[in-house]
Amino acid sequence: MALIRFQKISRRYQMGTETIHALREVSMEIQRGEYVAIMGPSGSGKSTLMNLIGCLDTPSGGEYELNGVQVSQMDDNHLAEIRNKEIGFIFQTFNLLPRSDALRNVELPLIYSGMPAEERREVALEALRKVGLADRVHHRPNELSGGQRQRVAVARALVNRPSILLADEPTGNLDTKTGTEILALFAELSRQGHTLIVVTHEEDVAKHARRILRIRDGLIASDERQVEGQEPKGTEPVVASA
Repeated sequence: MALIRFQKISRRYQMGTETIHALREVSMEIQRGEYVAIMGPSGSGKSTLMNLIGCLDTPSGGEYELNGVQVSQMDDNHLAEIRNKEIGFIFQTFNLLPRSDALRNVELPLIYSGMPAEERREVALEALRKVGLADRVHHRPNELSGGQRQRVAVARALVNRPSILLADEPTGNLDTKTGTEILALFAELSRQGHTLIVVTHEEDVAKHARRILRIRDGLIASDERQVEGQEPKGTEPVVASA
């Protein structure tokens, strides 16, 4: 069973008297353990696709099944539960609490889920160890480099053991060297079996994924798969319809 299944998903927005078709009956599947990049120019629909995958928005039409659960028509409360349980978000701007140390920032999703304090601390410490920050657990964001702050954000995304890690332009605020380090961390997480979806406009970031979905005019224009260490080879049949 696919981890993510879109069946003729559409998203329309009303702008005055004009209807904007952000996504047009997109169908696709993403399997557990895949490392996928979503690419497209501004206005292509890639951000809309990310918001739908992350249950931050609901479709205007079609069906979305996540980890065996039909989420297309869920209300906001149920979507919030799904987000907390199934999806770990990694943002370009890190979104860390400035007055809290790394440990507290990583514990935050566990507080929302009601985990007891002692267990919460151990789980958060393990997540920080996993991203190479065992020696920075009591540092606040302003005491960390950009790369370390993004590692804290990755640890926070991992801490609930989500089905999906969803990263939005994760290297956008990092220099080239630090961005490369974060992409190496993503590659390691992929090898460990995590499902990663990275939304980016940068080819250099996308080529680290094993699969690239290119979005154009609200459709999947191409679906490319590649062998690790190689450039994308060929284009598979597009699984979208206008």
